[in-house]
Amino acid sequence: MKTKLTALGLGMTSLLAQAANGVKDLPGGPGVNQLNLHDPVTAIAREQHWLHNFMMIICVVIFVAVFAVMFYSIFKHRKSRGAKAANFHESTAVEIAWTVVPFLIVIAMALPATKTVVAMKDTSNADVTIKATGYQWKWGYDYINGDGAGISFFSTLDVAQRNLSDAGTPQGDNYLLKVDNPVVVPVNKKVRVITTAADVIHAWMVPAFGVKQDAIPGFVRDTWFRAEKIGDYYGQCAELCGKEHAYMPIHVKVVSQEDYAQWVDGEKKKAAAKADDPNKTWTLADLQVRGEKAYNANCAACHKADGTGAGPIKALVKSPVVLDGDRARMITVLLNGQNNGAMPAWKQLSDTELAAITTYAKNAWGNNTGQLVQPMEVAAVRAGKALAAAPGAAAAAPAVAPAPAGLPVSVMFGSGQSAMNAEAKKAVESAIALLKASPDLKVALSGFVDSSGSAAKNAELAKERAKGVRDALQAAGVAADRIEMRKPENIAAGAADAARARRVDIVAR
Repeated sequence: MKTKLTALGLGMTSLLAQAANGVKDLPGGPGVNQLNLHDPVTAIAREQHWLHNFMMIICVVIFVAVFAVMFYSIFKHRKSRGAKAANFHESTAVEIAWTVVPFLIVIAMALPATKTVVAMKDTSNADVTIKATGYQWKWGYDYINGDGAGISFFSTLDVAQRNLSDAGTPQGDNYLLKVDNPVVVPVNKKVRVITTAADVIHAWMVPAFGVKQDAIPGFVRDTWFRAEKIGDYYGQCAELCGKEHAYMPIHVKVVSQEDYAQWVDGEKKKAAAKADDPNKTWTLADLQVRGEKAYNANCAACHKADGTGAGPIKALVKSPVVLDGDRARMITVLLNGQNNGAMPAWKQLSDTELAAITTYAKNAWGNNTGQLVQPMEVAAVRAGKALAAAPGAAAAAPAVAPAPAGLPVSVMFGSGQSAMNAEAKKAVESAIALLKASPDLKVALSGFVDSSGSAAKNAELAKERAKGVRDALQAAGVAADRIEMRKPENIAAGAADAARARRVDIVAR
């Protein structure tokens, strides 16, 4: 048994050695068995290195001095050698010494540290300003000023890297650090980075630059760097931001001024080529192709590529919101999010991308509604306008039965009221007539909640409204098993007509 265990231990050691030998230092990123800070490529990072070493030396000297005196005293004045404890009350000289000496040490540490911190916060006179926005889980970059002003893109973990992680087979020196769109900046130019976030707290960190700045929703922070060496430099989100925290790396490519000018020119040409005519009328086939790419880039991380979702993430396959004939319903969710940010808002995407994603989801994975959403319709919902009847829907047979004529029925309530007024009663009566004419028809009641004020009170009010509609239907003879009660759905405050957040929809199920 002992021999087998020894052999197993040697085998494991060999495998670990092979794994270690297979990974090399990543220039601008982590190194194998790295113990110290990253090699600095900015003046601030060099100052941080010097401070780190300086503080470490002071701490080591204090440590050695204190423990040397302590151990010497213990050894020299131990009882076995006949030492007797001294009896004294005070010593003015000692008290002055143990006050003045620590004070001088603190001053010696504070002065250079303060100088460096002040320099770190001086973001004035930047040559290039970039806004970095943290999303779950990617970075969005907008070039604010400088030659690249107007350039915007998302930087996401390379798909191949994510596949390696999912398979449990890490490979390469840049594992989980490779992105599809790196940030490009010119060498020896002051780059100001403005940080914020769209959902939760993130942090933009590149160790080689000596930069780490939190990105907080609703707040704007900034930092800066001046890279003195051309190359690729890597970092990661340094704030625990959710389950995909490990999958939002940062890659900054420092290039010469000439190469930066060429990159800017190329990006602007690509942006011009990609610019969509907002009034263009798309075909269903073209929107599905465009939508699949946009969905995989922005939505698949949570909802999965096959639309089945996972855990608390809702599936899009056969989703009532996706299948709903009211196209504005899904567009509103994409624009404003729901469930207190669990589904984030995607206002940053263009009208064409949102139209493509909506159309793709409504016709992928067997949904096959035949519904088509045009960019101009997304623009209308973004502006709070109502949509007209669906134009250009494909003739493909839907996989689910279309909603009967007359549905959905919207029962509108007064602000803060759960009792039905005359208008609401009239809407319920129309639904009752439809249900009596179609005895096999089953419906679901969906209440809506405004995100302003108390979420709990809003949700309770939406439930009371839905219960009132249900009771009215049952009182008119509609069987309970024909009515399904759904959870309230959130509409962001100010995103649309306020009436949309105080209604109950009666939809087919």
